[in-house]
Amino acid sequence: MFAKIVHFSIRKKLFVILTTLMLLIGGIYAMLTLPIDAVPDITNNQVQIVTVSPTLAPQEVEQLITFPIEVAMSNVMNVQEIRSVSRFGLSLVTVVFKESVPTMTARQLVSEQIQMVAGEIPSELGVPEMMPITTGLGEIYQYILKVKPGYESRYDAMELRTIQDWIVKRQLSGIPGIVEINSFGGYLKQYEVSVDPDALYSLNITISEVFEALSRNNQNTGGSYIEKTNRAYYIRSEGMIDNLKDIEQIVITNRGGIPVHIGDIGRVRFGSPKRFGAMTIDGDGECVGGIAMMLKGANANIVTQELEKRVEKVQKMLPEGITIEPYLNRSQLVNRNISTVVRNLIEGAVIVFLVLIFFLGNVRAGLIVASVIPLAMLFAFILMRIFGVSANLMSLGAIDFGIVVDGSIVILEGILAHLYGRKLTSRKLSRDEMDDEMEKGASNVARSATFAVLIILIVFFPILTLTGIEGKYFTPMAKTLVFCIIGALLLSLTYVPTMASLFLKRSINNKPTPADRFFDWLNKIYRRVLNFSLAHTWGVVAGSFAALVLAILLSGRLGAEFIPTLDEGDFAMQMTLPAGSSLSHSIDISLQAEKKLKEQFPEIKHVVAKIGTAEVPTDPMAVEDADVMIVMKPFSEWTSAKSRAEMVEKMKECLSSIKGAEFNFSQPIQLRFNELMTGTKADIAIKLYGEDMDVLYKTALEAAKYVEKVPGASDVLVEQTMGLPQLLVKYDRGKMAQYGIDIKELNDIIRTAYAGEVAGVVFENERRFDLVVRLDQDKVKDFNIDKLFVRTKDNIQLPLSEVASIDLVNGPLQINRDATKRRVVIGVNVRDADIQQVVNEIRTQLDNNIKLKPGYYFEYGGQFENLQNAIKTLLVVIPIALLLILLLLFFAFRSVIYSLVVFSTVPLSIIGGILALWLRGLPFSISAGVGFIALFGVAVLNGILMINHFNDLRTQNKYNMCTDRIISRGCPHLLRPIFLTGLVASLGFVPMAIATSAGAEVQRPLATVVIGGLIVSTILTLIIIPVFYRIVNGTAARFNRRKSNKNGLRAITAILVMMLIVPAANAQQPISLDQAIKTALTNSPRLKTATAQIAQAAATKGEAWEGGVASVSYSWGQLNGAYRKDNELGVEMSLGSLLTPFYKNALANTQVSKNKTYRDIVEKEITAEVKRAWAYYQYAYNLKALYSGQKEQADKLRESANQRYSHGDIDLTEKNMITTLAADMQTRWMQASEELDMAQKRFTWICYSSEPVVPADTALAIMQEVPASTALSSSHLQYFNAQVQEKKDMLKIERSRYFPELSVGYALQKISPMSGLSSWMVKVSFPVNILPQRSRTKQANISWQTAQWEASDNQRQLNNKVHELQSMLSQQYKRLAYYRDAAINEAMSLEHSALMKLNENETGIYEFIQSLNTARSIRQGYIETVYNYNVTSIELELYTE
Repeated sequence: MFAKIVHFSIRKKLFVILTTLMLLIGGIYAMLTLPIDAVPDITNNQVQIVTVSPTLAPQEVEQLITFPIEVAMSNVMNVQEIRSVSRFGLSLVTVVFKESVPTMTARQLVSEQIQMVAGEIPSELGVPEMMPITTGLGEIYQYILKVKPGYESRYDAMELRTIQDWIVKRQLSGIPGIVEINSFGGYLKQYEVSVDPDALYSLNITISEVFEALSRNNQNTGGSYIEKTNRAYYIRSEGMIDNLKDIEQIVITNRGGIPVHIGDIGRVRFGSPKRFGAMTIDGDGECVGGIAMMLKGANANIVTQELEKRVEKVQKMLPEGITIEPYLNRSQLVNRNISTVVRNLIEGAVIVFLVLIFFLGNVRAGLIVASVIPLAMLFAFILMRIFGVSANLMSLGAIDFGIVVDGSIVILEGILAHLYGRKLTSRKLSRDEMDDEMEKGASNVARSATFAVLIILIVFFPILTLTGIEGKYFTPMAKTLVFCIIGALLLSLTYVPTMASLFLKRSINNKPTPADRFFDWLNKIYRRVLNFSLAHTWGVVAGSFAALVLAILLSGRLGAEFIPTLDEGDFAMQMTLPAGSSLSHSIDISLQAEKKLKEQFPEIKHVVAKIGTAEVPTDPMAVEDADVMIVMKPFSEWTSAKSRAEMVEKMKECLSSIKGAEFNFSQPIQLRFNELMTGTKADIAIKLYGEDMDVLYKTALEAAKYVEKVPGASDVLVEQTMGLPQLLVKYDRGKMAQYGIDIKELNDIIRTAYAGEVAGVVFENERRFDLVVRLDQDKVKDFNIDKLFVRTKDNIQLPLSEVASIDLVNGPLQINRDATKRRVVIGVNVRDADIQQVVNEIRTQLDNNIKLKPGYYFEYGGQFENLQNAIKTLLVVIPIALLLILLLLFFAFRSVIYSLVVFSTVPLSIIGGILALWLRGLPFSISAGVGFIALFGVAVLNGILMINHFNDLRTQNKYNMCTDRIISRGCPHLLRPIFLTGLVASLGFVPMAIATSAGAEVQRPLATVVIGGLIVSTILTLIIIPVFYRIVNGTAARFNRRKSNKNGLRAITAILVMMLIVPAANAQQPISLDQAIKTALTNSPRLKTATAQIAQAAATKGEAWEGGVASVSYSWGQLNGAYRKDNELGVEMSLGSLLTPFYKNALANTQVSKNKTYRDIVEKEITAEVKRAWAYYQYAYNLKALYSGQKEQADKLRESANQRYSHGDIDLTEKNMITTLAADMQTRWMQASEELDMAQKRFTWICYSSEPVVPADTALAIMQEVPASTALSSSHLQYFNAQVQEKKDMLKIERSRYFPELSVGYALQKISPMSGLSSWMVKVSFPVNILPQRSRTKQANISWQTAQWEASDNQRQLNNKVHELQSMLSQQYKRLAYYRDAAINEAMSLEHSALMKLNENETGIYEFIQSLNTARSIRQGYIETVYNYNVTSIELELYTE
C-alpha cells in the first residue's frame, strides 16, 4: 500500500503540488483564526451557588442556608465533590461535576435543585443564585477608574462607584464572551434616612412607623383613561420620590395636630450599605475598579481584543477627568507565553534545518525535509481548529520538529542511499529514470518509516486518556503533536518523494561531503566499540542493566511535584489580618504595604489590593483578607533581584515591619486555580475534619507549629475560622410574653437600625437606588444596642435591655465544609523543594506529635492531591503505552524474540531521562512523565530500523549470511540514519530545555527527559541491539544444531541422493518472477515487432503531403511577335489537395496510438504467459513432490509387505495389491518428473532466455486474492476504439478528395523586340467524373461502420469473458477455502491414522490403500485447484485493470 502511495505521488506531481497549496492556504487561515490563550483551562466542571444574607452570622448561614443546599445537591447525579463556605452574610456552595457532564446540563440540574430547596429558605434570608459561567482563567481584564489630577474634589468614592455600575459596567457587559463585569471598591449609592433614636423616643415613634410611612409615600399609579370628543386621555399619578427633599417632606404621623415629617426625626442624605469589600492601589488610597470575567470556553485573545476596543469607546463617554486604567490584562501573559513558544519553535526548526543540511550532505535534500516542518505545522493548525484545541503554552510548547520529520528523514535518506549507490554512479538520469529511481528508493523504506512513526503516534494516544488537571494540561499537547506527526507522515509519503524527484540533481556524483568524512571517522570509532561489545556480550548486557537499576534508585532521590509552576510575570499576595479586624483597618494596612513595596522596588508597576468580597462574591473573602496583585515590569528590567524566589524573599522582608498582618505570595492565575480546584489558595492543603469548630481551630494551630519546622514549607497559614467578635442578643421570652412582644418584631428593629431596611426604590432616569432606613451611625457607633426602643402592646416604649441581654463573645469567623463535614485547612506553599518530600515530612511530624480525638482526621489536598491522582493515572497509562509498543512490535516482526529485543531500548532509555533530570536538579513531575512517554516511542524507532535492516540482509541472498556478518555489514550502514534521527529529535528540544522566558518552566522537564533519554537511547541502541541480536540468533543456532545432529546422517544421505538424481540442477539459474517478466519483455520478438510497428506508423507522417510533379517547358519561334525570334520558359508545380495532408497526418497519429495500445496488450499477454508458465512450474514441482513422497512410502510398504508375506501375516492378494500400488506410484512419479521437465523448458522458452532458468519460488501459493475491481482493461478498450478511429480517418481522407487541387506556375518570355516578360499562374483543378471517388468513399464508410460493430462486439465479448472468469475465480476460491480450512488437514489426519492402524494391524490392506488413495486425491486436488485458480486469476488480470 505504501509503495502504491509513493508511486501515485511521483506520477501525479501536479495533484500533489495543488494539494500542498490547498494545505498551505487552509493552514494559514486556521492559524490566523485559532483560539489563543496562555495555558489550558484546568478548572474542573463546577457550579457555584451564592446566597447573600447580610444580617446572618456564620452559624445561622450554615444551618439555614448552606446545609439545605448541600443536602439538595447531594441528590444530583454525576457529582464528584460538594464543598461550602459559610461566613457572615454569605453562603458559597461549590458543586463539582464529572468532566463528562456538559456545563449547561450541570447548571440545569443545579437550578432544578435550587428551586426545590427555595421553599426551605425564607425569602428574607436571601435567594440562592448561581455564579457566572466562568473559570480560573476567567479574570482576563482588571481595571480601575482613575481620577485625573485636579478633579479629585469632584469625584468621591460613591460617585466613582456609580459611574462604574451605571456607565462602565453596562457598556462592557454586551461584549460576546464576557459573562460578568464584577465591580469592586467604593460606596454603593443609597438614599438613606438616618434616624435619630432620641428624636424617635421623644416623639414616641418607632422605626416600623418610619418604614411604613416611606413605603406608603413612594409609588405611582394610573387611572386608566377618559374619553372626550374622540380623544382618550390617560391618567397617571406621580408619587415616586425624585430627590432628598421629597423624602424629608413625607409625614410619619401627627402629634397634637402637628405633622411629624421624616426630616423631623433624622437626616436624609446619600448613604451606603455596610461594606464587605474595598479596593486600594499603589498606596494612594481607595479606588473603584472592575473585573471582566470571561465566559467558560471563550477565546481569550478575541475577547480581550474586543474588550480593549470597547474600553476605548467607553473612555469617550466618561465624565471629564475620569479614565479607565487597566492594571492586569491577560493578553500580555498570552503574548509572553506565545512568544516563548514561537521562539522555541523557530529556534528548533533552524537547528533541525542546519543539522539536516550538514549531515544529509545535500542542501536540496535538507531544504525538502525542512519544508515539511511548516507544512506539518499548518496541517496541525487545521485539525486543531476542527477539534477545538486552542493554541497555548502546552498545546504548542511540546512540539519537537526533530520527531516530526523523523519519517521524512528516513524516506529521504533511503532515496539518497539508493540514488547514490554504485549502480547509478557517474550517470545523468532522464526525467522518467529519475522518477523510477525515486519510487524504488522511497518504496524500500516507506513501510519501516511508516511503522516507526505509527509507533510514536500510538505512544501518545494513552496521554489522551488522562483525566483531571493533568488531562487538561497534556491532552492538548498530545493532540497537537499527533496532528503534526500525522501531517508529517502524509507529507513524507507524498510531498517528499514528489519534491525529491523534481529538485534533486539528476547528475549522480559521488564526491565525498564533509558529512561523509565525519561519518567515516565516526564509523571507525563505532566499529571499535561494537567489536569490543560483541567480544564481551554478557558484560555489556550486565553493565546496561546495572545502569538501569542505578537510574531507578536515583529516581527516588529526584522528588516529585505536580506540574512546574508557570511564571505568570506578576505576583499575587495574600494579606491576612487577625480575625475581627475592621474593613478600615484592613484598608490602612494594605495602603501601608502598597506604599512600602512601591517605594522599595522600582520593578513594580502597580500594587492593587482587593479586600473582602466583590459585588459578585465568587471569592468569599472576609474583610480581614485581601488579594494583592503586584503587577511587575518585564524581568529584563529587574534590578532588585535576580530571580522570582529572591524577589519574594525581599518583598517579605520589606513587609515584615508591618505588625499584625501575614503576607503569602503566589501568582494570579495559580491562586485562582488553587482556590477553585481545591477550595484553598495554597500549594498544599492540610485538611482537618471534625465536628466542633473550636476544637478544630485549636488543633490546627498546634499542627501548624510542627509544619513550620519542615524544610521547604513556607507561608504556613491556618485558615481563620474562629475569633469573630459578636454582640450576642439573647431574648428573655418570659418578659417578652409579659409585654406582648414577639421575636420577629425585635429582629426587624435590630436589622433596620444597623443593617438598614430597604423601604423602596428611587429612580434617577434609568438608574435605580435603594431607599434605606437605618439609625444615625454617629449615635449607634458604640455598643448601645440596649438603647433601642420597642413598643409594647400597651403603646409603651421599652428599651431593648428590658427584654434581652447583650453579651460580647467570640464566634466562628467562617465555617468550611467538605463532603458535608466541617473542616479547617492549614495552607502551605512549597518553595525550593518538591511537594512529595514536603508532604511526607509533614505527615511524619503530625503523626508523631498530634493526638486527634475520635472522629477527627487529617487529609492532604491542594496540588499534592492532584499529584497523587496524576501518579495513579500514569501508573495505568504508562504500562498501557508500553503494552501497545510491544504489541505493535510483534505485528511488525511476527516474532516475540525480536519484539523484546527492540523493546529493550525502552527501559534503557529511562537511564538518560532520569540522569538528565538529576543533573539539572529537576524533580519528577507530570510534565516529565509525559516526556518519558514521548521518549519511549522515539527510542523504539531506531530499534525497528536496525532489526528490519538485519532481517533484510539475512533474506536478500539465496544463502543466508551468518549473524556476525549481518552485524558487521548492517551496523555501519545504520549509523547515519540512527545518529541523524536521534540527533535531530534531541536538538529540536534544546531551545525548550534552555529557555528561561515566560512559560519555559512547564516545558523544561519534558525537554530535559527527551534529550537525555534520546542521547543515551541512541548510543545504547547502536550497541545493545546488535549484542542482543547476536545472543538471540546464536542461541537459536545452537538449538537448531542440537536438533539437526539427531538426523544428521539421514540428511547427508538425502543430500547425496539428490546430487546423484539431479546432477544438472545447479546448471539451472533460479530467477524471481519480476526478473522473469523483465527478461521476457526484453527478448520477446512479438514485443519488438509491436515496437517497430509504432516507429513504422510514425514514419508514415512523412508521406502525408505528396504534392505533384513539377513540369518545365521551353518554347521558341514566332510565338506572339512579328519575328521568329521569340522564346518562352515555363515552370508549373501541382500542390494537390490542401485538406488531404491534414487527414493523412491524423491517420498516422491514430495508427501510432493504436500500435502503442497494441504494444501494451502484447506486454500484458507476455506477462500473463510468464505467470502461467510460473504457475505451471509450481504445479508440476509440487505434484512431483507429492508423488515422490507417495513413491517413497509405497516402496517402504512393498518391503514391509514382502517381509509380512514371508512371515505369513498377509496373503498373496494383499501382497500383490501393495506391489501394484508401488508400481502405480512409480509410474505417476515418472510422469510428474517428465511434466516438471517440460514445465522447466516451457518456462525457459517463454522467458526467451538463452540459458535454462527456473522459478526461484516453488512454494505452492495463490498469486493474488480475488480482485475487488473488475474494470475492463483500458488497453483493450483503447485498441478497439483506435481501430474504429483508424477507419474513420480513412473515410475523412476519401471525402477530402472531392475538394479541388491547386497548381502554381511561372513563365518568362522574350517577344522581339521586348524581353524579360514574366508572368505567374494559379490553376484550380476540379474532378469531373466523381463516380469512382464516390465508390471509394462509400467503401470507406462501410468499413468504418463495420469497425464500429466489431469494436462493440469485441467489447461485449471482453465483458462477458471477464464476468465468466470472475465467476470461475469465485468458485475456485471457495473450493480453495474448502481445501485450506478442512480437506488438507483431514487428508493428513487420514493418512497418519491409516499408517498407525496398519502398523498396529488394526486395519486391512484394502482399507489402507483406500485411505491412502483418498488422502492423495485430496492433496492432488488441492494442487490442481491452486493451479487452476492462479491461471484464472492471471487471465482475469490480463483482461482487467
